Amino acid sequence: MPKKIHPLTLPAIALSLMTVISAVAGLNVALPSIARDLGATQTQLTWIVDAYTVVFAGLLLLSGALSDRFGRRNGLVLGLIIYMMVATYGLFVDSVGHLIMLRAVMGIGAAFIMPSTLSVITTSFPPQDRSRAVGVWVGVAGGGAFIGLFGSSFLMRYYSWHSFFALNLVLALLGLIGALTVVPNSADDSGRKLDVAGGLISIALVGGLVYGIIEGAELGWTSGNSIAGFVVALISFPTFVFTELRKDAPLLDPRLFTNRGFSMGSLSVMLQFFGQFGFIFVGLQFLQFVYGFTPWEAVLKLLLVPFIVLPMSRVAGVLSKTIPQKYLGSFGLTILGIGMYVFSTMPMTFSYAHFWTGLALFGFGMALASTPATTAITNSLPAEKQGVASAVNDVARELGSALGIALVGAILNSTYRSGMAESVKQLPAALAEKVSHSIAFTSFTPPAGSEQQFAQLKQKAFESFQHGTALSMRMIMIVAFAAALTILIFAPNKVHEID
Repeated sequence: MPKKIHPLTLPAIALSLMTVISAVAGLNVALPSIARDLGATQTQLTWIVDAYTVVFAGLLLLSGALSDRFGRRNGLVLGLIIYMMVATYGLFVDSVGHLIMLRAVMGIGAAFIMPSTLSVITTSFPPQDRSRAVGVWVGVAGGGAFIGLFGSSFLMRYYSWHSFFALNLVLALLGLIGALTVVPNSADDSGRKLDVAGGLISIALVGGLVYGIIEGAELGWTSGNSIAGFVVALISFPTFVFTELRKDAPLLDPRLFTNRGFSMGSLSVMLQFFGQFGFIFVGLQFLQFVYGFTPWEAVLKLLLVPFIVLPMSRVAGVLSKTIPQKYLGSFGLTILGIGMYVFSTMPMTFSYAHFWTGLALFGFGMALASTPATTAITNSLPAEKQGVASAVNDVARELGSALGIALVGAILNSTYRSGMAESVKQLPAALAEKVSHSIAFTSFTPPAGSEQQFAQLKQKAFESFQHGTALSMRMIMIVAFAAALTILIFAPNKVHEID
């Protein structure tokens, strides 16, 4: 029987989760500043964000199993210490390469933190408190991205983009204090052997897929780098399935996906975060580069989202007790897709009514789809498999985030470069390379005597970036509609169904 839980345990867990979620999204608001300061290309900006999520998603299953074996609080503490060390170095990083490596190492810390937060709730909280605690976890996981954006943009009003890492450092320190003082420790004492092979293969699968997408946008879909990434993913997928089917204690048993509640919940979570982080990645750049807003002004335009997502997630939690995911989840994804269509038609001049209409639809859709999807995953498996349910829920979120940023970034990058191809032909080679790889050049002062040519080049860049943004938002819309239809057809018709 679970012991009495300290009243500050849930806030400590929420704070640790916030450390991870805010870092996934918070750096997006700093991307234009990083591009100007370090000269990062559009592809490098994608990798600065995705290096974190690729490592994070790939390691989640293995790190979750390690925490189960050696103590869930111990895994949480290890992850927070890694976070603090890396964030400290981030205050001084001065090159794109080092920044990408730093973000990758930060992903290792995140992989130990996130599954530990949910597994502490499912294994330590008494049944009468567990649903409320899981509801708080879902709300923080959904709204934490935007809270991280607000914190990062506020700091950037007064300091450089490096202050993003100061926010990470403070949150990790507070989370560590909470983990050491009020979070209970628990472990799986079944003695099952760790599936290290499955964990390593999962890293190759996720990393290869995202690498192929990102490099394909930069070098061409038939380039050696892109093909190599897809080949690694193509080989890793059946290898992972075959390996896991032969294990007595696999990290993830592929047979679980024959459970329709489990598989449809996982699909929904993955595609929700595909849309959310794809939108954040492109939307914040559009607000700053095309509309000319500062980081703080850009993030304030998103203020509506947490005020919709956080309360509506609780409403969705109540509705999910009587309305199956089949209907509630598919409706939410449909609303999200309509919101993406509205964003795809944004004019070159900012319109509050237009933008906030899209934002409200997006927020309502996320809130209505998220809670029933997470509930479907956890309710589809018995109590002894809740650790697996938690890990899969986390993997679905992070894999969706990584793929959303990669695919949206690929569409934006390809469309922008294609749109600028004619305009840069008459420019010197070095300048043409810079202009065709990033819209950040529009923030620079033109050389004397070239003001008119620069103005024309700048206008073309804005048009190309707008076109790329519209295409990427419509891609998210199509994915959301397809996911809604799939869930409507295949999800269970009961609130709690165990196939």
